[in-house]
Amino acid sequence: MKYTQSTLDKLEEISKEAGYVLRYERGTFQSGYCILEQKKVVVLNKFLQTEGRINTLIELIPQLKIDAEQLSEESKKLYTEITTKLATQNR
Repeated sequence: MKYTQSTLDKLEEISKEAGYVLRYERGTFQSGYCILEQKKVVVLNKFLQTEGRINTLIELIPQLKIDAEQLSEESKKLYTEITTKLATQNR
């Protein structure tokens, strides 16, 4: 996966289409993010560069409660790619 603004935008779009609000804020996040499940809010460390934001979202997206049927075709394809890659790594 390329570390470009376009890739970051696509990853952000997955969470938005799933009903999550992404916010970039200051804070002491051990993992670079914080999930507020009840409110469907994800707070990412605003000091992360593009590569760090992409890596954080790749790690984070499989943890979110996402119904793939809600996603657009492009987002669904990327979501499947991310979750499949994670499943393969965990074997």
